[in-house]
Amino acid sequence: MKLDIGNFYVKDVVFGDKLSFKDGVLEINKEEALAFIREDEHITDCDLVIARPGEKKRIVPIKEAAEARVRLDGRAVFPGVSGDLAKCGEGTVHALKNMSVLGVGKHWGSFGDGLVDMWGEGQKYTLFGSLINVCLVIDTDEEFERYEQQKKNHAIRWAVHRFAQYLGEAVKDLVPEEVEHYELPPVTKRDEEVNKLPSVVLVMQPQSQMEEMGYNDLLYGWDLNHFIPTFMHPNEVLDGAIISGSFMPASSKWATYDFQNFDQIKSLYREHGKSLNFLGVIMSNLNVSLEQKQRSAIFVAQMAKNLGADGAIVTEEGYGNPDADYILCLRALEDVGVKTVGISNECTGRDGASQPLVTLDEKADALVSTGNVSEMIELEPADEVIGELASLGRDGLSGGWADDDILGPSVRPDGSIIMENNAMFCGDGIAGWSVKTMKEF
Repeated sequence: MKLDIGNFYVKDVVFGDKLSFKDGVLEINKEEALAFIREDEHITDCDLVIARPGEKKRIVPIKEAAEARVRLDGRAVFPGVSGDLAKCGEGTVHALKNMSVLGVGKHWGSFGDGLVDMWGEGQKYTLFGSLINVCLVIDTDEEFERYEQQKKNHAIRWAVHRFAQYLGEAVKDLVPEEVEHYELPPVTKRDEEVNKLPSVVLVMQPQSQMEEMGYNDLLYGWDLNHFIPTFMHPNEVLDGAIISGSFMPASSKWATYDFQNFDQIKSLYREHGKSLNFLGVIMSNLNVSLEQKQRSAIFVAQMAKNLGADGAIVTEEGYGNPDADYILCLRALEDVGVKTVGISNECTGRDGASQPLVTLDEKADALVSTGNVSEMIELEPADEVIGELASLGRDGLSGGWADDDILGPSVRPDGSIIMENNAMFCGDGIAGWSVKTMKEF
């Protein structure tokens, strides 16, 4: 399976007469774009706002992010979501780099929503602070969930996927600046020299623990709560097969942008044929009951063993309940002789002194931490807020609060904020590009 991703590097995004890309500048006809977004009858109000690195802008509540792309064969960028179901992982895709499409609530936040600062201290906490962000600021008629702490935000998130595909049309007929090639032969058809190298599989555990549909990550449009661990080609992940859900606290989640650019996959590709034999991806899940968790761990371990994996990397989307799936999976792999490294963030409390994961095991002895969800962050006021700042404290965002006996409100009268890292959008970089460094004292 061979996938080519042609990259176009965006230097700026501006509003103009037509959708086009020239000399690094993406031009958008704002009225035409808004008309396209409003084709969804559930969207009652919408605006487009551009946020560039260095601008003193704060974006909140962010619900989703995607990279703008187009498939040259006309298939949907996100099959089963932004268009008809089709196979992912092969062919040619054009992508607009250095930018993202962000879905932002105009008024109402949710447990899984996050914040991005485009300047100063806050900018460094998340990859999205360094990207040019085209923000869809949207309100909807989804009144049934307006006052719920946990929201599906279907109309806003689907608008992001549709609009990312819409913007990709700007580069469909152009020649990319560079092309990334991703190709892995079938596991049993590889060169002898490659087969001599240590074989490694990547185990992904995307968010899927909500039994009610509409909150979980989707694979080819299929809710991952209905899923069992399955062997997949890594190209499928990079090529839009999976999209983000709405449930997980912001710093711990994988946005759709993360799946499209999953750096752990790219790193394994870079080492394939050099230091290791990259077998592929075991797509697992996160479950509700202990029996379900145990069953998935058995599936993953048996699959890795029978693929001939010498080693595995396991990475989870989230913390808390998912920690049980994560550790069970690590132990099951070690039990069948597969040496395993785990990558996740941790919840060690505001003072850093609590147990990092809900459950631990002596066989989980090679763990990489990408950050503490409870780390306290204080940030100065912004010149402009895209969305609604009050949502951070009012609407149950996982890192904000309305008031605290000691710390006071999360959103202060002068516009400065204090919050937990929990609310920093995709801040812990569990896809593989954390901006944080471990230090020992």
